[in-house]
Amino acid sequence: MIPDVISTKEAAELMQLTEQRVRTLLKQGKIAGQQLGKQWLVDRQNLEQFLAIPQNHVNPPDKKRNSKSKPDIVALSFFSGAMGLDLGLKKAGIEVMLACEFDKACRKTIAANNPDIALLGDVWNYSAEQIREAAGLSLDDDIDLIVGGPPCQAFSTAGSRRGFNDQRGGALIRYLELIEQLKPKYAVLENVRGLLSAPLSHRPHADRDEKNPLTEEEQAGGALLLIVQRLKQAGYGVSFNLYNSANYGSPQVRERVVLICHRGGEELPYLEPTHSDKLEFNLPQWNTFRSAVEGLESIKHEHLTFPEGRLRYYRLLGPGEYWKNLPLELQKEALGKSFYAGGGKTGFLRRLAWDKPSPTLVTHPAMPATDLAHPVENRPLSIQEYKRVQQFPDEWVICGSLVDQYKQVGNAVPAGLGEAIGKLILNHMNGKPIKVYEGFSYSRYKETDHRTWLAKHSAIGAVEKKSKKKAGKLNKNNMELFDFA
Repeated sequence: MIPDVISTKEAAELMQLTEQRVRTLLKQGKIAGQQLGKQWLVDRQNLEQFLAIPQNHVNPPDKKRNSKSKPDIVALSFFSGAMGLDLGLKKAGIEVMLACEFDKACRKTIAANNPDIALLGDVWNYSAEQIREAAGLSLDDDIDLIVGGPPCQAFSTAGSRRGFNDQRGGALIRYLELIEQLKPKYAVLENVRGLLSAPLSHRPHADRDEKNPLTEEEQAGGALLLIVQRLKQAGYGVSFNLYNSANYGSPQVRERVVLICHRGGEELPYLEPTHSDKLEFNLPQWNTFRSAVEGLESIKHEHLTFPEGRLRYYRLLGPGEYWKNLPLELQKEALGKSFYAGGGKTGFLRRLAWDKPSPTLVTHPAMPATDLAHPVENRPLSIQEYKRVQQFPDEWVICGSLVDQYKQVGNAVPAGLGEAIGKLILNHMNGKPIKVYEGFSYSRYKETDHRTWLAKHSAIGAVEKKSKKKAGKLNKNNMELFDFA
């Protein structure tokens, strides 16, 4: 029987790879084929079997949702990442029908764990109609919920804070456009704490002085004011707060701004906490790192390694200790020039404590200023421990290289926080009572709830009016949002 073969060019198109990469896979024996002179032919059946395993995709192709039945709650996910937020929604009773994600490793993860949902890529490439079609929705189908955490680096206090002038900041504007175009009953926008203070236009601190005061566009909070104004203009009531995920069962102190938007203008209450560090409202104590990793003692851990020069100091540190627990001379030796720099430097030579939540997981646990070391073992946290801290199921497949895996899990929304979001929306949707926790410490910071925050920042409300008049169109090739002439 003559085998069914295709050319390397056809195989490359199916796999979304270069022909050179296909030939490499053939030479490595990862896909079957035969060489005729200088030309390779690929066995089609073997290739299909290879592609049936999502982890083998370099970049899984876009696909429509497999099922034609429509769930009771119609929910779509954007900037889905490794789907931590979506896992939380599922625990609350909401399963997303569509995921939209550009990152290749994240797409592999989505395809491996949710093969039946629709999968799309770069949000700039799809109209509202195309998104509906991929999810199996008609133009008349009402969408109950869309959720998304647009890339946050543009607003992070740790970065250059280019905001909407950064392509990643532009992704947030594209998400607002999708809310306006898809018109869901509810929308969720999740982002970093820095969004609370991000200006519309950032001036580096080195360029500031008394002779040149900050302009309206450079005042703290202008970016969030614009977002709220635009959502209100679209007919949505908006409430937001800064939430510590440890208050929602996560064994991790991780703070994120969450905006809950309701079509019709009503402002929803804040998320109902399930835990408290101070035992407020008789809630149970925060979960700990020890409780998170219980049962992982005997497994084989996959992890990065610390260089020997750093291990020398880790051998002198116990659970919960960091560089300040070393003798002074060793502190100076270990940190070098960083010892004399400003700031708390709490991420240097940091061992986790057993009986506290983990610090915020980072995308790489072995960088000098953001170490996340095991309480007693001389290594960074493993990817298995990362998954537990972020409340991913052990069986959840995280694809890509080990560095890719850390990045995906480190960027995720803890599932407990996602579950709290889902429960709040379902309770409101079904008319169930929502308990209000007056005076609860939702985060370590004050004045982060939307009412207090908006009152405090009303002095720069003029930015909203000016923005409304001057707002220009934003597209993929033009990242300038406003023309402040």
